[in-house]
Amino acid sequence: MKPLLFILCFSLFGTISAQTDSPVGRWKTIDDESGEARSIIEIYREGNVYFGKISEILTGNDDAICTECEGEREGKPILGMVIIEDLSVDNDEPGEWDGGKILDPQSGSDYRLSVWYEDGNGEELYVRGKHWTGLYRTQKWIRE
Repeated sequence: MKPLLFILCFSLFGTISAQTDSPVGRWKTIDDESGEARSIIEIYREGNVYFGKISEILTGNDDAICTECEGEREGKPILGMVIIEDLSVDNDEPGEWDGGKILDPQSGSDYRLSVWYEDGNGEELYVRGKHWTGLYRTQKWIRE
């Protein structure tokens, strides 16, 4: 019985640990003002960098297009759009990733991106977009 309990505890610890060594997963975004869920972002890894796309729109506007975007994203559907690009591991801080960029489809603006877990909690991802002026906004996303 004791070996089985040990194996179960070790397996559980491994699962919790694996959730904080990468931002990969499906994340529910929460509106800063209303507190309501807005979308599901799926973060995935390609090589040594991470990307994220809008996999669900929770506001019922599934056919929304990016009217404020420029370039190749202009007039494209927001659902399925890659909004996180080139995010990589922060070698100085375990459980943190930076160097990427994030698109706000409502404004069409790109921001420098950093994400992290606080206190090893793999269920909440902190996402910070920073404007070139130094202003930034941080959101807490919840693992789906």
